[in-house]
Amino acid sequence: MKEILNKFDLKELLKFCVGGGSAVIVDFLVYILLKLYMPVSAAKAISFVAGAAVGFVINKLWTFESKTFQPSEILKYVLLYAFSATANTLVNKGVLMAADITALAFLCATGVSTVLNFLGQKFFVFAKSNR
Repeated sequence: MKEILNKFDLKELLKFCVGGGSAVIVDFLVYILLKLYMPVSAAKAISFVAGAAVGFVINKLWTFESKTFQPSEILKYVLLYAFSATANTLVNKGVLMAADITALAFLCATGVSTVLNFLGQKFFVFAKSNR
C-alpha cells in the first residue's frame, strides 16, 4: 500500500486541479461566446472539445511532464474522457434516484469523474512508462 501511495505527488494533484480549472474556464467562455451564434447543443459540443484540448495540453506538458508526443496519447485521452463522462452520468443519475438532491448528485458525479480523470491520465494516458 505504501508503494502505491508513494506514486502520488501533492504538487502533481494541485497542478491537475489548476489544469482542470483552466479547461473548465475555457469550456465556459467558448460556450458563452458560441451560443450567441449557433444552436446551444453545437456550442456546448465545441466548447467541451476546446476545454478538453486545453486540459490535454496543460496536463501533458505541465502536470504530468510528458514532453514527447505520442499519437496514442490522444486516443487514450479520448477513451478516458468517454469512460469518465459515462461514469459521471451514471453517478449523477444514481444519486438523484437515491436522494433526489441535484447539488449532491452533481458534486458526487464531478468528484468521481475528477478522480477517474486524474488516475487515468497519471497511470494510462501519460504514464511514465509511455515516456
